[in-house]
Amino acid sequence: MNIYRGLVFPVLQRFDAEVVHDRTIQLLELAQRASIGRRVLRSIRGTIPKRPINLFNLRFANEIGLAAGFDKDGRVVGGLASLGFGHIEIGTLTPKPQRGNSQPRIFRLIEDKAIVNRMGFPNCGVAEAAYRLRLISKSRQDCIIGVSLGKQKETPLDEAWRDYSLVMAGVFDSADYFTVNISSPNTPGLRELQGRWYLNSLLHELSTANKELAVKYETRPKPLLVKIAPDLDWQELDSILELVLDLSIDGIVATNTTLKRQGLLSSRAREVGGLSGKPLRRYSTAIIKYIRARTQGRVPIVAAGGVFTVDDVLEKLDAGASLVQIYTSLIYEGPGIVGRLVREL
Repeated sequence: MNIYRGLVFPVLQRFDAEVVHDRTIQLLELAQRASIGRRVLRSIRGTIPKRPINLFNLRFANEIGLAAGFDKDGRVVGGLASLGFGHIEIGTLTPKPQRGNSQPRIFRLIEDKAIVNRMGFPNCGVAEAAYRLRLISKSRQDCIIGVSLGKQKETPLDEAWRDYSLVMAGVFDSADYFTVNISSPNTPGLRELQGRWYLNSLLHELSTANKELAVKYETRPKPLLVKIAPDLDWQELDSILELVLDLSIDGIVATNTTLKRQGLLSSRAREVGGLSGKPLRRYSTAIIKYIRARTQGRVPIVAAGGVFTVDDVLEKLDAGASLVQIYTSLIYEGPGIVGRLVREL
């Protein structure tokens, strides 16, 4: 019996989703500070085999990572690493602190094993997150850390590259890779950055900044990935893939949340925001298959969307992904899901 699913989650779902999330972050912060707390987290994950994956000139302990959005400020990387994640993507970060959209802004769709969120990039700002990441890097566990780059809500699209570049510069010395978030549906106009004109300019600027920062820190440029929406049509996706190949972008995260609502059962299906969880699985997988076929496997893919079981993981890997990220299933299945997935793989 899954104790979390049978006993814990039925209690948690009586409370506001964001309140539960905030309390979870606080508990993880407490746990990661003490050896006994870290032992408890490792006991929850259980014994898991090493499944090293070499990708982007990085060595991942296993295929399972945590998608951006859970640890927005880099507060609990140590605790999450103790649960067995092979990589953790923090953020999305913006240059300055940002409160995000008004509450309530997270909704559980229990019948669909899904979540709708309209967070709007709430975060502490890059300076505070960078300070935390530098502390972590001094006692790094066997876990890769990515940073999701974003822009302030009020920044015009033609100036967005400055925000993304500022976040990259702020965490360059402590992040292992970067993901350019141009696909959240919860920042007005953000998805327009997926259009060819904006995206070409943005990726050019970030590629240049990446190289300049590498010279400054006497290292190689960090892997740069682009996170795309599941709601693109094939022509729009072709345009993005052409730029990714032309500019030698390191990889694609497929996908962010969706605006689609087909076939949902929950009464909260009409809430405004991005939908994640089980209903997203087939959209994400279809896009992964298309990317692999269209690029002949030349672009590494990190899969995100609807992963709950080992069969879901295998579906993503068979479709063409090299790594898989989870988030919503962590909410529904509990913190033991990481160890279970790696063992079953």
